[in-house]
Amino acid sequence: MEDVLREADVISLHPVLDKTTYHLIKPERLAIMKKEAVLVNASRGPVIDEVALVEHLKANPMFRVGLDVFEDEPYMKPGLAEMKNAVVVPHIASASKWTREGMASLAALNVLGKIKGYPVWGNPNVVEPFLKEDATPPAACPSLVNAKQLGLPSSKL
Repeated sequence: MEDVLREADVISLHPVLDKTTYHLIKPERLAIMKKEAVLVNASRGPVIDEVALVEHLKANPMFRVGLDVFEDEPYMKPGLAEMKNAVVVPHIASASKWTREGMASLAALNVLGKIKGYPVWGNPNVVEPFLKEDATPPAACPSLVNAKQLGLPSSKL
């Protein structure tokens, strides 16, 4: 990871947040990045030590950051909003009509699947069984993919 941070012009973070990724980007890792690098975090706020980030932005005016997540959402650490080399926006990627309709359909299918006695899929990080084109998706909820096989209403999506 240090080699990538040292060499990359642009770093885009997309990890899950767990104990191994909390403050993944900390003072030591910021220090080895290029002075003119661009850092983007659209995953989870606590992946970046935001206090260290503010200090790094102050000390390195050519370093830039783009954030739509914050360590203590909805609040930002002092100084972050005032930084000219930081672009901060709300985390609203899911705010499209299509995505929100899909979320509502999935929630409704989950409720109906549970009422019909199907188990909840136990590992949200393992989705491959639902995506295999040559196999029937698991008889578990949630999935828009397997709604038909479970005898649930088909989604418009």
